[in-house]
This record gives sequence, structure tokens and C-alpha cells, in this order.
Amino acid sequence: MTIRKTALAAAAAAVLAAGCSSSDTGSDTANAQGFPDTITLAAIPAENSSDLKASYEPLIKLLEKETGSSVEFVQASDYAGVVEGMIADNVDLAFFGPFAYVVAKINGAKITPLGAVIGEQGEQPGYQSYGLTRSDVADINGLKDFAGKKVCFVDPGSTSGFLYPTAGLIEEGVIKSGSEADVSAAMSPVFAGGHDSSALSIANGDCDAGFAFDTMVDQTMIEKGDLQPGQLKTVWKSEMIAGSVFAANDSLGAEAIDKLTSIFTEKANVESLQAAGFCEGDACRITDERAWGVVPATDADYDGVRHVCDVTGSEKCKG
Repeated sequence: MTIRKTALAAAAAAVLAAGCSSSDTGSDTANAQGFPDTITLAAIPAENSSDLKASYEPLIKLLEKETGSSVEFVQASDYAGVVEGMIADNVDLAFFGPFAYVVAKINGAKITPLGAVIGEQGEQPGYQSYGLTRSDVADINGLKDFAGKKVCFVDPGSTSGFLYPTAGLIEEGVIKSGSEADVSAAMSPVFAGGHDSSALSIANGDCDAGFAFDTMVDQTMIEKGDLQPGQLKTVWKSEMIAGSVFAANDSLGAEAIDKLTSIFTEKANVESLQAAGFCEGDACRITDERAWGVVPATDADYDGVRHVCDVTGSEKCKG
């Protein structure tokens, strides 16, 4: 399904109403470092978060110091809002899941990847989608068993919460395509809105099974006490998915984007942020993925997502 302006109007309202990006002002002026006076950074929560901005504070401080700009952070309601914000030139920088990044480009957003996040120093960027159910459920042991069940997905624009799960369901013969209509014909889908919400709905019995990304289930929610170790069982794992990525609006200009790439990949990490005095310890982990930092990424890194788009025939992959 092509992202339609009318369908996105409500979803993108927060982004479209938020401040002025460099291109939105219509001004060609730049500060001494070559950046606009205000840079708009948009993201959506991977979990239910009333203060997503807190997980971006060290990065915001870094960007303000390095660019000389004021950074305006916008928490969007869903992936579509961020994509539309980029297309409308109301967003300068955004943190995308891999699918949302690919969809943004398909739908006309002129963006350049700045770098992908990693969980720990030295890791390669990437993660997996998990198919989950409660540990005490005996009749669900693989994706084939999701047929006819109430199944929690995250968001129709989520990489690990919808796109890769539907590819897995196709491979197992549960659904014919990745369209929401085919998914609804084979099971009762619920879009939980966040990975943590999906996992909690499974744990609480509101969904028989569902999907969320690996570290949310294995680490984040257990550390928070939202899940108990062993409360959920993993019955399916996707292939490795390219990491979530920071991207810049090309309207910033090549020189500014080159500088931002260096800032993100060289200084947006726990060690550098702490050394600069922006934060201490785990408070230096950035985004609600609680990433160690950012490493180089290219557009070609997301060809695997494009392949899964081909496999699923997802309407959202069509421009």
C-alpha cells in the first residue's frame, strides 16, 4: 500500500506540527559549523515510554555541542509519522527501524544513513525477531501453530514486529502473503504498538502468541521486572536483521551530512559521551534500544530488508 497523505495526516501530526527544520524555514543561512539554527530529531518508542527523550539526552547534548544548533526532539506516534515528517521536510534527523528506513526511501524521502546502533562495543549491528508464547502453552511450538490464534504484532511498519514475522509465516505456509488481509484471514492479529506491549500481552494471556525483538525480551523487560526469566518461550527466530539506523534529510547538504556521519560514528557511544561529561554509566546508552553506540552503515546494508519485502509482497514496500 502506498503511504497516502490522507492516511498519514493524523499519524504524522506531532511531527508535522513540531518546530521548523532547516528545509522548512526556506532559509539558506547556516551557523559557523554549517548547520541550521535548529535541528529536528524524530523517533518513535520501541516500548511504552512516557519520556522517550530521556534516552536521547546524551546524544542531543553531543549534537548541540558539535553542530552549534539547538536540537528539537519529537516523539512520533508511529513509523508513518516519522516517514511523513522526512518527506515533508519537517524532520532533519530520524531514528528508523530497518523497515521504516526502506519504506521511507521507497516513498520518496531523500535520506542518507549516518550509522546503525549496536548493543555492545565491538558488536555488528543487527538483531532478531522472536516468535513468542507463554512457557506453559503446550500447543504452540512453532509458527505453524500460530494459525487460528490471537497473535500480537507490533506495528504494520515494524521490521521485527511485522515484516520479518510475516515472511516467516509465509515460509511456514500459514499465510499466502504479507498483506494485512491475508494475516487477518489466517489468525486474529493485534497491533500492540510497542515491542514491550506485545510481549506483555502474550505474558498476560491477551494474545496467544506474538512477536517482539530479541533484546527487549531477553534483557530490557527482565531488567525492568516486567517479565520473569522463563515466563515466555521463543518458538521462532528470524535471520539477523540490519540494525536500526540514524538517517539525515538530504536537504541538510552533503557537507553537513558528512560532518554528522563523523559525529555519530566517532562520538555517539558510551565511552565518548561519558568522557565528554554528558552522562554517567548506563545513562550514556542511547535510544530506547539502550545502544552502546553508533557504527558506520550504508544503504546497501538494508538490501536484506528489501529482499524480505519481495518475499512478503508487502503493500507497504511499494512506492
